[in-house]
Amino acid sequence: MTEPDLDDWLDALDQATPPAPPPVEELEQAVAAAFDDAGPLARLDPGYKPREPQLQMSRAVARALSRRQALVVEAGTGVGKTFAYLVPTLLSGSRALVSTATKSLQDQLFLRDLPRLAKALQTPVRLALLKGRGSYLCLHRMKEARISGEFPDRRTALALARIERWALGTATGDFAEIDGLDERSPIIPIVSSSRENCLGQDCPDWKACHVVKARREAMEADIVVVNHHLFFADLTLRDTGVAELLPSVEVAIFDEAHQLAEAGVQFLGTLLGTAQLGDFGRDLLAQGLAHARGVHDWQALQGAVEKAARELRLAAAGPLAAAGRELRGTLKLGWKERAGQPALATALGDVEQACANALAALTAVRDAAPDFARLCERAQQLRDLARQFAAEPDPGDVRWIDLTPHAARLVESPLDIREAMQQQLEGPPKAWVFTSATLGDDERLTWFTEPAGLSEAEVLRVGSPFDYPAHARLYVPRGFPKPSEPEHPASVALLASRLARALGGRTFVLTTTLRNLQTVADALRERFEEAGDAITVLQQGAAPKRVLLQRFIDNPASVLVGSASFWEGIDVPGDALQCVVIDKLPFPPPNDPLVEARVQRLEAEGRNAFAEYFVAEAAIALKQGAGRLIRTETDRGLLVVCDPRMAGMNYGRRLRAALPPMTPVANEAEALAWLTELSAAH
Repeated sequence: MTEPDLDDWLDALDQATPPAPPPVEELEQAVAAAFDDAGPLARLDPGYKPREPQLQMSRAVARALSRRQALVVEAGTGVGKTFAYLVPTLLSGSRALVSTATKSLQDQLFLRDLPRLAKALQTPVRLALLKGRGSYLCLHRMKEARISGEFPDRRTALALARIERWALGTATGDFAEIDGLDERSPIIPIVSSSRENCLGQDCPDWKACHVVKARREAMEADIVVVNHHLFFADLTLRDTGVAELLPSVEVAIFDEAHQLAEAGVQFLGTLLGTAQLGDFGRDLLAQGLAHARGVHDWQALQGAVEKAARELRLAAAGPLAAAGRELRGTLKLGWKERAGQPALATALGDVEQACANALAALTAVRDAAPDFARLCERAQQLRDLARQFAAEPDPGDVRWIDLTPHAARLVESPLDIREAMQQQLEGPPKAWVFTSATLGDDERLTWFTEPAGLSEAEVLRVGSPFDYPAHARLYVPRGFPKPSEPEHPASVALLASRLARALGGRTFVLTTTLRNLQTVADALRERFEEAGDAITVLQQGAAPKRVLLQRFIDNPASVLVGSASFWEGIDVPGDALQCVVIDKLPFPPPNDPLVEARVQRLEAEGRNAFAEYFVAEAAIALKQGAGRLIRTETDRGLLVVCDPRMAGMNYGRRLRAALPPMTPVANEAEALAWLTELSAAH
């Protein structure tokens, strides 16, 4: 299907009458039969047992599908929420879009859950997996890279050779097929397309394009699996195929919905990044030398763009660059801290000038090759972005700077996704389902529904079927150093070492900051070495997350110390993990620019920002961290929160109530006795 064919097909879809939704009673009965202990799910899995919370959620999803309404469901660990929304969707025969926060769940749905369920329910469906452009090989750019020979290092050149070999046999062009290729590899932006550099139908490889093929398959599928980033990128750019899909689906489902708002805020905003400038400079040089060598000094033009990008990162880093401070991860800086500095204004002016000079040179050779027209558009866009960030931000938006060890991004964004989601909800009638294990700590789930513009949606909370009082204990040490006291991290490590020793490892220590991560990990190693314990300390950052997790599972005599990325999406069932230690209450950092802006808005409305924002955010993060402990009906373990505020402050009661109903233990002796009991069962 070529682009014009696709447009004709979409026009026909717009004019077609959408199919009538299935009757509520009929679909609910079919769902109940599917979950019956003698039904198709029982035949699929010999160990299947009906779960009332799962059936309750599935019936609510069936009603939302039939009535084309919005439903928000918080479903505790073990409910089986994936099947609870997939079964009614498949049985309804509705065309559906399913969006997740992570690629791992995206792959699980597409490769495992949907095919198995469709077979069990005897509902044949065409499935498609749709990712962003950067996940697919661009044949044209791969060939251009080989011709230009411009690579940051020898390793990247070797990676290109490997990709060229793989390209000969791949049907999808999805980089995920290549074992061991890091998604952050510098080769990927060189051999994938972006909205800015894609040539569209002017591309000589258009007919074989993997992105076009993936979108065509999505348009022809009954159920399409995407991710939140793709969904929001499309609302902004109309460039990922989702905008074409949305009008034609009757059901939109968002799993891992607790990450939806943050994904939206990232993609609904405006961005100027030094990596963008670097990519533009590299393409400018490669195309200039390939198609208009000698017409302009392409190396000088690229050099000016590169220099402006470097100066922009230095100006964004400000005193951090002068101090030579080494960064790990991403640091979010407030806009007002840099906006008044002459260095930032100068750097933005240099970016504008370098892009304007490149635009003038490109315009002169615009007709020499299709790539030049796109490069003109990119030069103009980058010039305009530099002008935009040199001016005042729009009222109601917030600006900040993301700083990484090698790049800087200037971001202007709305404070939440309310407006964007309301526009979607007001579109053609469809069912909207949003679900996660953690969406709030009140009956209306306002932590999620308010910023997502879903205050009018039906809300359902279904608890976990697990026996938490019998299988889990909660220990909040009293008289412990406060998080603000300098001895707190060392005290966390000391307590964690005693608990891990009782279990022979099998422990996660979750920290709220990267600084505490390092301090606690070092102190734990010291304790274990002093005592002669054969317990390995695995530390986030020492190896890829997936590798660390596998090492932890393979070697029970280990303690894994992790920060943000280990608080959620980690599944270690069984007795490999039986103790989770959280260093302190995970309140949002008050100096984060987004946090500051949201607090100011709440206070301007006369609301209590601490109760409505800080405590609500901490409750969600705490539920996520605690959720690592009990993953199956037979799991048993201990959760420790090393923050005396959870026991002593008024809001501590609210945070304890947000957790699953674990039995509290009064002191360390009781905690160790419980762990000794668990250890004896190994």
